[in-house]
Amino acid sequence: MEENYQLRRRFQAQETRRAILAAAAQLSRQGRFDKMTIRDICAAAGVTTGAFYHHFSSKSDLLKQGFASVDMYLEKAMETHRELPPLERLKTILQLYAQFIEEQGWETLSLYYRRRLSVADGSSMSPDRFTLRAMAQCLGELSSQGTLSKACTPEWTAEFFFRHFRGTVVDWILRRGSYPLWPKLEQDYAFFASAFHA
Repeated sequence: MEENYQLRRRFQAQETRRAILAAAAQLSRQGRFDKMTIRDICAAAGVTTGAFYHHFSSKSDLLKQGFASVDMYLEKAMETHRELPPLERLKTILQLYAQFIEEQGWETLSLYYRRRLSVADGSSMSPDRFTLRAMAQCLGELSSQGTLSKACTPEWTAEFFFRHFRGTVVDWILRRGSYPLWPKLEQDYAFFASAFHA
């Protein structure tokens, strides 16, 4: 009985957190993040301010955690793609990444990157991030199959990909999300897939 109660509480907490993030993203897409208050976010999410502060310490913290959830999103989404060959799996990671980014909207991402440039805590560059580890794993498998150039390690190549694709996202933001992100990333990926082939 106690275990069921704890599971329900955990599920409710996750749903509340998701509702707050979704409401903030929606308000951001309307170009209102800088002007909106925590009360605005709570009203849009249908939660109390107490619930907000249970999950986030501030609007800035919400922005940081909201984007950090890309790793949680990808980890969950990739559960059904574990058996794909490494090249297909790597492409799927990038496609899901593009999907997540577009769902956030260029306005929200613009605010996120402004914050990242002003607060240098290094968390977004951590080698422990799921996205980077998953890419390195795919590249490691390709290396062991002899289909990845031996000039670079899988870890270096994963970081290179990550840097490039982050730059592609920044370019998309600078162009105000005026084109679909995935076709651009897919084109770049096809080039890299051939360039790094042994």
